[in-house]
Amino acid sequence: MTTVYSIIPAGKAPLWFFFGIAVLLIGVMALLGATVVGSRFARFEVGEAALRLRGDVYGRTVPFDRLDGDRIRVVNLANEPSLRPRSKRVGTALPGYAAGWFRLDNGEKSLLYLTDRTRAVYIPTRDGYSILLSPHDPEGMVATLRERVKGRG
Repeated sequence: MTTVYSIIPAGKAPLWFFFGIAVLLIGVMALLGATVVGSRFARFEVGEAALRLRGDVYGRTVPFDRLDGDRIRVVNLANEPSLRPRSKRVGTALPGYAAGWFRLDNGEKSLLYLTDRTRAVYIPTRDGYSILLSPHDPEGMVATLRERVKGRG
């Protein structure tokens, strides 16, 4: 004859632990989803009064009076090592995609939406940081930004 003895139930602590892990995993998956969407569908809107960066959690609106219009230009980061992203502060750094706040080799703080390092738009601001973007038409974006920033000044 076999006698069976059951374990004393553990209580709720293991359930709360697994619930916490599940919430953490859901949060990580949501952040990864936002990164994937941002890397494919981010856009940069040059409006009448501001530059709007849209795509993921790092998006923002920067009024034209905060941009240094004379220094906006197309850059090739292979030829300008001082503007290369050196370290990530808060953001995403994947092969072929960088978004968020980075420190550049020259020490400057920069907000990046970067997929093509050979034809990026460098946008210095008057607020102690720069913006590096990878639009489809970098020359067109630079021309439009310069025109709109100059028109506000």
